[in-house]
Amino acid sequence: MALVIVELHHPKTNDALNEEWLLLENTGPNAINAQGCALTVARNANERPHPIGTLDPGFVLHPQEKIRLVTGSPSKKAQGTPPDEKGGVKNYHLFLKEAVLRKAGTVVRVSLKQLELAKAIYSPEAKNGIGE
Repeated sequence: MALVIVELHHPKTNDALNEEWLLLENTGPNAINAQGCALTVARNANERPHPIGTLDPGFVLHPQEKIRLVTGSPSKKAQGTPPDEKGGVKNYHLFLKEAVLRKAGTVVRVSLKQLELAKAIYSPEAKNGIGE
């Protein structure tokens, strides 16, 4: 897969949605257009994933570029401060109402129709939040 989830970052508090994010990287040789891709979550690897949102209008991720999918809304100060856009990593806000990474073993997927583009299993004790 050319699209890889590099990091799953859990917020310090459940209300700080702007401090929760997924870091995606395009490791392939071609650009990826994420318009219409679905973000799905399952409580464990055996559970059927349910959609939590569609990346619309989406973004174009060029080779070796990274983008941060932030759970919250940038205008809501009660949801915390979004991460700085330094090092060439931009933020794409999902405007969700609740946290995605609630417990260890949560499976996060980015897919287009039925094609899985990226998948990661949340592990809070891992350095980058991704476990096996």
